[in-house]
Amino acid sequence: MFDRNFQRIQTNGITLNAVVEGDGPLVVMLHGFPQSSFLWRHQIDAVVGAGFTVAVPNQRGYADSDAPAELSAYNMRELANDVAGIPAALGHDQAIVIGHDFGSIVAWHTALLHEDIFTAVMGLSVPYTRAPSTDGFINPEGFDDKFWYIRYFQEPGVAEAEMEADVRKTLLATYYTISGSSPDGSWMAQLDHPKSSGYVDAMITPDALPDWLSEAELDYHVAQLQKSGLRGPINWYRNIPVMNEVTPELDTKKVSQPAAFVAGADDDVLKYIPDTPWAALMKDWFEDLRFQTFIEGAGHWVQIEKPAETTREILRFLEMVRPT
Repeated sequence: MFDRNFQRIQTNGITLNAVVEGDGPLVVMLHGFPQSSFLWRHQIDAVVGAGFTVAVPNQRGYADSDAPAELSAYNMRELANDVAGIPAALGHDQAIVIGHDFGSIVAWHTALLHEDIFTAVMGLSVPYTRAPSTDGFINPEGFDDKFWYIRYFQEPGVAEAEMEADVRKTLLATYYTISGSSPDGSWMAQLDHPKSSGYVDAMITPDALPDWLSEAELDYHVAQLQKSGLRGPINWYRNIPVMNEVTPELDTKKVSQPAAFVAGADDDVLKYIPDTPWAALMKDWFEDLRFQTFIEGAGHWVQIEKPAETTREILRFLEMVRPT
């Protein structure tokens, strides 16, 4: 299913299991929640074929990579430092970083915190802006009596117990609800459920798989998440309250490297900022934002839902920033 060259990489005091293939400048590709390196299965060969080395780790807390016990071990600085150690571990001085979902947030912060290592950055599905407080993402105004997944994730043990009871259903509901295959607004419709709801009940579980996800692929996703459980992955969300606190030097800092952003045109995540398209606010936080592309017919899992279109945009950016 995913017959790749995996390598154990020592970085930032932990070990990450990563796909490492190709020859040429290094591109580090980061998954988000609740994924693994398998997320990039449609892009790896194309990037390698374009003359790059790829490093695609299962990130901290996921699959067969290390999963420290301490909640604080999953704060944004640690996640960025994990990525920053990958190039040197593979014999490279510099790299390009690309991330998706929470991996996009890690990619943006990695570029900001390690400008000497990362020469360019691309994010998929989650834009970068910086607010004075992260509480607006945890407890959005007007959501007090409504179910909101980030708030639900904050209490240790609660989400894990529910979501690990049927990992396959959890993943299928997650993948479908925020995809372009579900009815418009399905992800944000979690707000129609009371605060006391569980996660899976607030999602939509389809009767059949969407056409971009096979039974074998879903089985692989389930197996990877069952290796680690959900404690580590959800601990990323439990560190959102201290994200600004652990990176105070970024309060007014802009991303200086060449950057790009790609998302599905139907991704509900783009609606997280009230009254304003979130991606429209990015221009104030970048010195060299080369382009933004919104792929029609795709939701949140843009590189799986529309692999050819997403790969084209990734290769377009890599050619712009290829080291000379």
